[in-house]
Amino acid sequence: MMMNTNDVQHDKPLVRPATQAGRFYDANPETLRQEIDSLLALHANDRSYDEVAALIVPHAGYYYSGNVAAAAYATLRPEKSYRRIFLLGPSHHTWVDGASVNKVADYYSTPLGTVKVDQETVMELLAADSVFTYSAEAHANEHCLEVQLPFLQQRLGDVPPIVPIIVSTNELTKLKRIAQVLKPYFNEDNLFIISSDFSHYPSYDDACKVDAETGKAIESGDVYRFIETIEGNARKGINRLATSACGEFPIITLMCMLDNHYQVRHLLYQNSGDMEESDPNRVVGYHAFAFLRDFAQKDSEEFRLSADDKRQLKEIALNSIQNALNGKPLVDSLSVMKYSPTLLRKCGAFVSLHKHGHLRGCIGHFGEDMPLYRSVAEMAKAAAFEDPRFPSLQWSELRDIDIEISVLTPMRRIYSLDEFQLHRHGIYIRKGMRSGTYLPQVADEVNWTKEEFVSHCSRDKAGLGWDGWRDAELYVYEAIVF
Repeated sequence: MMMNTNDVQHDKPLVRPATQAGRFYDANPETLRQEIDSLLALHANDRSYDEVAALIVPHAGYYYSGNVAAAAYATLRPEKSYRRIFLLGPSHHTWVDGASVNKVADYYSTPLGTVKVDQETVMELLAADSVFTYSAEAHANEHCLEVQLPFLQQRLGDVPPIVPIIVSTNELTKLKRIAQVLKPYFNEDNLFIISSDFSHYPSYDDACKVDAETGKAIESGDVYRFIETIEGNARKGINRLATSACGEFPIITLMCMLDNHYQVRHLLYQNSGDMEESDPNRVVGYHAFAFLRDFAQKDSEEFRLSADDKRQLKEIALNSIQNALNGKPLVDSLSVMKYSPTLLRKCGAFVSLHKHGHLRGCIGHFGEDMPLYRSVAEMAKAAAFEDPRFPSLQWSELRDIDIEISVLTPMRRIYSLDEFQLHRHGIYIRKGMRSGTYLPQVADEVNWTKEEFVSHCSRDKAGLGWDGWRDAELYVYEAIVF
């Protein structure tokens, strides 16, 4: 039955048809099963993981990108049970300026059967933020999500309900809003599939170079490096390069959800020029990546800032302010730096400016969505020019300004208040869409017990009630001030 795109009540389930069967993949069920099995067999000796949080998978015809897609799906263990699978891909047909979630289809069809849509979660997303909408045109003939389904059906057998999302906006603030809504679902219960091809239409050699740079940016886990790499590739004037990643926006969305508790594994790269009878002068690139949860390893690492790290962060803060005064973009204050692994860790920071001992601006960023060097650069600029309590900093004042930086160490999950140390640790509480935090120094300003400290944060900051922390996720962190 064809999908009815009218937003009306219906008694019979609405099924989105397999619009790409016979085009991107075989329409015959048995032939399709054999093709996918043969592709997965090429990776029979590859490692699979229980900790897969997300995959980046190409979406070209199976003849061209099937081997790379199989490398991604081979990382999934068939016995692993997921509650739902989020499918994120770009729009090839219409501009949404946000995220379109398919609220019409109850099922997606392929030659291998139907896959249920988790309409309850779809409606939760639509209610959470106006950046989520529904565009019939974005889903009707879009191939980027559909081509993932036969692989999931053949690899997992019983596919859990899917949440089909087309991400189509170039505004970073909107992509961050999409990521913020999705992040509570980015947990052990769910799998995220990001559908993207990479370089489009350069020569074989140029594709290999461009895709290598883009791949390294993704491996870094740094969303800003990824964005700057995409923009840098576009400025190089490479012949016929239309894009470095058609799924740039869903990839950014995923990377905005990452923190220090994930490892990125590059699995395989090929491009269409590797196939027989393909034109090496006009190719499309294909990457496969796996994003693995790595709580144990990251939590066991002790975070320290060396004297050189602190010196460099002070330089970054000063350069950021100076470049802003000169009308230069933030990237100009970062591009010449060489960063230590510590400065690449994702953590929050506060930057305070003092003039003759008096506060002249203070702005902070709490969270693990950007590397430390970037947090300090952005917060230094914000403290100088965006603190509403003070006028914008002037060149004439800069010589009298002292810069103080407070680095919030990467968060560590705790499972008991016995692991929380009052006055040393800040607390971060998260449950579903709600979260809240108290910095470590709050304990110096009040006369609360440890339990009162956490309960006040739960009630007053996270909105979970006095005892809401008891069944929420708890994290601790420290502040390094210099």
